[in-house]
Amino acid sequence: MAEERLDAIVVGAGPAGVTAARELANAGLATVVLERGQFPGSKNVWGGILYRQPTEEMLPGFEEVAPLERPIIEQRYMMLTEDAMLGGTYRSMRFAEPPYNAYSVLRSPFDRWHATTAEEAGAEVFSEFTVTDLLWEDGQVVGVTTGEPEGELYANVVVLADGANSLLAQKVGLHKEWAPLEQALIAKELITLPPGTIEDRFNLPTGMGTALEIFGESTWGLLGYGFVYTNKESLSVGTGALLEDLIRTGINVNDMLDRFKRHPAIAPLIAGGETVEYSAHLIPEGGYNRMPQVYADGVLVVGDAAGFVNPLNREGVNLAMLSGKLAAQTIAEANERGDFSAASLSRYRELLEESIVIQDLYKIRNVTDFAHARPHLLRDYPQLMSDIAREYLTVDGLPKSAKQKKIAGLVRGLPKKRLLQDAVGALRAFT
Repeated sequence: MAEERLDAIVVGAGPAGVTAARELANAGLATVVLERGQFPGSKNVWGGILYRQPTEEMLPGFEEVAPLERPIIEQRYMMLTEDAMLGGTYRSMRFAEPPYNAYSVLRSPFDRWHATTAEEAGAEVFSEFTVTDLLWEDGQVVGVTTGEPEGELYANVVVLADGANSLLAQKVGLHKEWAPLEQALIAKELITLPPGTIEDRFNLPTGMGTALEIFGESTWGLLGYGFVYTNKESLSVGTGALLEDLIRTGINVNDMLDRFKRHPAIAPLIAGGETVEYSAHLIPEGGYNRMPQVYADGVLVVGDAAGFVNPLNREGVNLAMLSGKLAAQTIAEANERGDFSAASLSRYRELLEESIVIQDLYKIRNVTDFAHARPHLLRDYPQLMSDIAREYLTVDGLPKSAKQKKIAGLVRGLPKKRLLQDAVGALRAFT
């Protein structure tokens, strides 16, 4: 690559990077995307739920052309103990009619298709280019290098969309290396099953899908969750936990996934399926309180690289896309001024503050710390609820008054001070 100067370079062809590139190209700016994988999506991991409304705002008419799996008509939340399952389900036939609320999606085909939308807008997407460092002039980022001869590329601004462990953002000094408390490690398998088998096992109308989020023993009681999402001819099955807890306990996330798959509530759902894909990935969990600086002289940070993930509401891709769009808007405005300094690019933070990206992350800013400080939440309370349900549902000749006393005794067995502290802490964490 010669010293040709572009308007913008985007590092990473995930949802955030491709959205930024497409919007920049639509604004008439010469833009390239550099992706280290063999093709966009080849190195990305995604549980697999895409929300329609925010995607439609970015890509009008995407439902007609994007590689989507199943409309999600149902959400199940489950708690596992070693031998039991309890939970709640919401199913709406309104979700089974257009406009759908969400789809299950496979990351590799979706990202590959998504990259073509940037190319159609005029951006160039180059795969198998690993950016090893940034180029600087007078303290400002002015390009990137692959570390090879003729591997330097110059631009007015660089957009870092290089994922959860953004080494480039660290090189700029926008954040230090993420602490183990600020990342989760997720393992996922793609398990093939015939469409009819999926619909029978999950009690689904033809072509419709469900999403299961599963807590407690799905992660050996660690802070995190397991999931099962239905695709057309496969299931996305995964689990994971905060990296700090995995390190502290010595639990291997692969062993966690295998254990999850063997649970008596999960094993029948995947029985007879063939695992055709395995992947593991870091997910940012720092949230609002640990959000890094997202702009500097000549550079912006988007998507997972900036920590824009809402784990409580299972939103990451839509926030990533929106951050890419807002970054592109910032760059287009800066281009009109001919000013790509940090002061000029600080407009990006203002736009984020006005959007749901930071508003939603701020709302749940204390949830992770609240839950992490209480490791008993995903062990003791699921077990208590299971014991209560088993006692209530067991018909064994005891009068109901005696059963009520036994259940009351189970509840009284909880430490009163801890119960009060948990209740007050939960109230504060969600307000």
